[in-house]
Amino acid sequence: MDASRAQPNRPSQPTFAELFTPKLVTLLREGYGVDALRGDAIAGLTVAIVALPLSMAIAIASGTTPDRGLYAAIFGGFLVSALGGSRFQIGGPAGAFIVLVAASVARHGIEGVLLATMIAGLILIAAGFLRLGTYIKFIPYPVTVGFTAGIAVIIFASQIRDLLGITLTAKEPGELVAKLEALGRAIGTTNAAAVAVSVATIAIIAGLRRLRPTWPGMLIAVAATAVAAALLNLPVETIGTRFGGIPQAFPMPALPPVTLAKIQEVLPDAAAFALLGAIESLLSAVVADSMTGRRHRSNCELVAQGFANIGSALFGGICVTGTIARTATNVRAGARGPVSGMLHSLFLLAFMLLAAPLASYIPLATLAGVLAVVAWNMAEKHEFVTLIRSSWGDAVVLLATFLLTVFRDLTEGIVVGFALGALLFIHRMSEITGVDSYAPRAIDDVADTANGARERYDPALAVDRDIMIYRINGAFFFGAVAAVASVLDRLAGYKALVIDFAAVPLLDSTAANAIAQIAIKARRHGVRVVITGASPAVRRTLLAHGARPPQAKYRSDIASAVAEIKRLDGRLTAAVGA
Repeated sequence: MDASRAQPNRPSQPTFAELFTPKLVTLLREGYGVDALRGDAIAGLTVAIVALPLSMAIAIASGTTPDRGLYAAIFGGFLVSALGGSRFQIGGPAGAFIVLVAASVARHGIEGVLLATMIAGLILIAAGFLRLGTYIKFIPYPVTVGFTAGIAVIIFASQIRDLLGITLTAKEPGELVAKLEALGRAIGTTNAAAVAVSVATIAIIAGLRRLRPTWPGMLIAVAATAVAAALLNLPVETIGTRFGGIPQAFPMPALPPVTLAKIQEVLPDAAAFALLGAIESLLSAVVADSMTGRRHRSNCELVAQGFANIGSALFGGICVTGTIARTATNVRAGARGPVSGMLHSLFLLAFMLLAAPLASYIPLATLAGVLAVVAWNMAEKHEFVTLIRSSWGDAVVLLATFLLTVFRDLTEGIVVGFALGALLFIHRMSEITGVDSYAPRAIDDVADTANGARERYDPALAVDRDIMIYRINGAFFFGAVAAVASVLDRLAGYKALVIDFAAVPLLDSTAANAIAQIAIKARRHGVRVVITGASPAVRRTLLAHGARPPQAKYRSDIASAVAEIKRLDGRLTAAVGA
């Protein structure tokens, strides 16, 4: 028979071009007109207004200068949109990276961070071409909520100093407990003017979000507090007093110092950047899909994120990833495709070149207030409480991820949380996998269902006590082998054993090997084994691991298996002994 006729509905595998063609190319092939450009320009400007203060605030909180955040949003963000697998993704520096970048700056300096960012880009490109994007999306929901909430706590803690205008005599510790202890000892240096600025910033953002949700609350808050601080001559630190402002020039690309020793030194940081960047970008793309009904190309998106991180580092920017809040803003603002993200980067570049001197007047307490709002929004408080209440397993995974993220390390929190989530899944799957035994109906005449209804009598199933029938229900894999095998291993007193696989959708090698061992043991004890109802895939796995004739025979259903056993019952002993 012709193979195409044998499997007419089998889906074809996507080609390389289908997997890795950027959405920008797809959009241009569909046709791109003036109306679409107008919509993308409005959306890009809206997102740029939101991204301007956020990019500087995230960079400062990460232990770098504000221009590093702008470079990441401009150059990295442009490449994310131009090369990405999502129509609406907005790339740039993200709050989730604050913890990792700050720790990396403390260990390796800014040059080490740039090198780690470039290596992370290479890792992401490799992950995309190896098509690992599909698997990254399998991270359990309690893990994503836990590490996101943990990051929110750390971000807020990192801003307490600027929120209150506290003066420290020594460098601020990076660890949470040590940080809080140092801030507590210096609480007497609190600056009332800084507190007023940060409170005003938070109040303006929250008030406009409630009263005028379409207005750019963050930018208005930054502008208003900067003007007030300058006119009132408030004694607060600003971008100008701490960093000397931001450059009013276009940076030229340059490689950071690269040596084998330096690569080995920053490689763990690069791996952490890549892992978090992959998770954040794909989560953001999923959010955009849910808002628009579109589907992103996850592996193409990883490749784009990789090139974006390399481009950002070449121009002196920090890590880049997809940003959920800015992506959602882009969709709500009426974006039509990736051009909006590219224009958002160009608008940011124009802001930096034209308005750089004005940025010097922005109080650090203002940017701390912006990040405090970001941390509050990131915390996913409702989801956190829901998971705590839903089940003990989800609560354990959530709390382990959250606590390790806050008190130990972000990567450690994700890895441990993922491992606990996998163990929880295995435990739950093993619980729903079971074995039902079928007693002879001719001997025990009882109702077949809970409501008293009786199934039609089938004389082929009226077996005698020498035949035992077991039906396995659910996925039969290594987590359920011990429980299932302990039941199937009860061979004493039977001449034949029927194992029905009709309700088994999945069988792994551990389970198949267990069935093969049971069949071998049964043959030694003179017990015939018949396997029924196995799908082609399940049957192939069983045969590959030794569950084959003469140890085990295969039949389509229980009735045919029982009928054959009865027919051969007179010469059963002779057949087994042959």
